[in-house]
Amino acid sequence: MAAERQVYSIKELNRYIRMKLDSDHLLSDVWIRGEISNFTHHGSGHMYFTLKDESSRIKAIMFASHNQRLPFVPKEGSRVIARGNVTVYERDGQYQFYATHMQPDGIGSLYLAYEQLKAKLEQEGLFAAERKSPLPRLPRCIGVVTSPTGAAVRDIMITLQRRYPQAAVVLYPVTVQGKGAAPSIVKAIKTLNAMGEADVLIVGRGGGSLEELWAFNEEIVARAIAASDIPVISAVGHETDFTIADFAADLRAATPTAAAELAVPHAAELAAQLRQQQRRLRQGLQRRAQRGRERLASLQRSPVLVNPRRYLLQHTQQLDMLRQRLSSAADARLRRAREREAVLRHSLQRFHPRDGVIAARQRAEGLRRELIGAIGARLRDKRSSYVAEMRHLDALSPLKVMSRGYSLVYDEGQQHLVKSLNDVALGDLVVVKLNDGELNCQVWGMKEDGKDDDKGSGTGF
Repeated sequence: MAAERQVYSIKELNRYIRMKLDSDHLLSDVWIRGEISNFTHHGSGHMYFTLKDESSRIKAIMFASHNQRLPFVPKEGSRVIARGNVTVYERDGQYQFYATHMQPDGIGSLYLAYEQLKAKLEQEGLFAAERKSPLPRLPRCIGVVTSPTGAAVRDIMITLQRRYPQAAVVLYPVTVQGKGAAPSIVKAIKTLNAMGEADVLIVGRGGGSLEELWAFNEEIVARAIAASDIPVISAVGHETDFTIADFAADLRAATPTAAAELAVPHAAELAAQLRQQQRRLRQGLQRRAQRGRERLASLQRSPVLVNPRRYLLQHTQQLDMLRQRLSSAADARLRRAREREAVLRHSLQRFHPRDGVIAARQRAEGLRRELIGAIGARLRDKRSSYVAEMRHLDALSPLKVMSRGYSLVYDEGQQHLVKSLNDVALGDLVVVKLNDGELNCQVWGMKEDGKDDDKGSGTGF
């Protein structure tokens, strides 16, 4: 029987294809060049379009979260270089390009270099928020690094003078485009830091093309801005222009004029705030003075101040009562102490040491007599027991038996008592102990009880 075939749904097949495309390294981050056609900027903010060249085309989409940072406005027929990934839209089973970055074609190499440097410095942490310094609220001196002839320096100076004329301005003229622009900007930033007079730096220029703004995309400029001990405001180009310097700076301004506005407060606004604080302070002092007057008037109407003698008399009466209570309590406590002293004295007299010594001597004498009597009784009991035991031992003594005609027979060495015929043999020497001495004998014959035959030649010892 043939193996059962696996049948997939259209959704499963499209999902499988999407997973294959998503896992492809090239398609996950790819740059393509083409011409925009069928362009639609949807009300949701997303952009739908087709990228085509002479021989092929691909559907593309750029979500609002990505296209709102575009430095230009895409339109029908624009030639662009786009970066993104290729995947499948599962519902329609159609693969398409999802763009994340886009740049007009013709400056593609510069844009690629910009993206690569931006990614490198970002990975190093050069753009991290924790590295950025806050701007001083009331700077005394503003350092300006820009071209001395451009419109940017004029806009900055006019704005600073209009908003905060009391701040000094140090202009360090630099070249803002061309081959020597980047080293010139770096030198200005380092020199102003070494001088230490400026509280904040504005580094920037007016708008221009990507090539014209390229000095502010150089790595040495970005590192000099990040290493500055003085907070730096980046003010390069127009609102849609983004450079590497903008990310490295402590704060980005959309334009040079906006940078000057961010660098200093508005003197008129400060004066208005000061007047408002003065009004609030005056009103607060007036309210506090009014409350003080009302409290003083209330205290003046207080019965305590109107007729203080009355309250003093009440306190005098209360003081007399407390004094009387204190005297009564002290007398009662003294009386209880004396009664306790009498009880303790009586107790001490009852338990006088002399009486205790006499009683102890009497008890000791009684115990001594009892002990002597007990010892005498114990001796008499032991003596009687000893006499009885001696009589008993005397009755059981072998000598006592022997005095009645009995004797003890031992072997020759007197080590063993002869109790049976088996303990001796014919010819053995034996010792017979009598009541008054002993006999040394030799066995000449033996006869057992109940038998008539004899052993040996004799009939006895």
